[in-house]
Amino acid sequence: MVKGISRRVVVVDSPDRKYFEQAIFIVRNDAAGEGVSARELVEEARRVAQEYTGGAGLQKRINQLPPVLWALTGAGVCALVWLLVSVL
Repeated sequence: MVKGISRRVVVVDSPDRKYFEQAIFIVRNDAAGEGVSARELVEEARRVAQEYTGGAGLQKRINQLPPVLWALTGAGVCALVWLLVSVL
């Protein structure tokens, strides 16, 4: 059933198309009354979509490090702590 209500939406293509093609944001009716431009709405939608897909830059790169590197880092930290405790 379709109602006679029209809504404004912003459609943003996904920066990472591994799982999602697009994100659809429904704009609040009072957003236009607050002096928000269409460009600002699109930029905010892109920022939110980028954040949700893990495109946060450094955080995404850290999550992509191989498990072997994490294991070696943990072993190195344990060895350093053991060395400091045994010397002191």
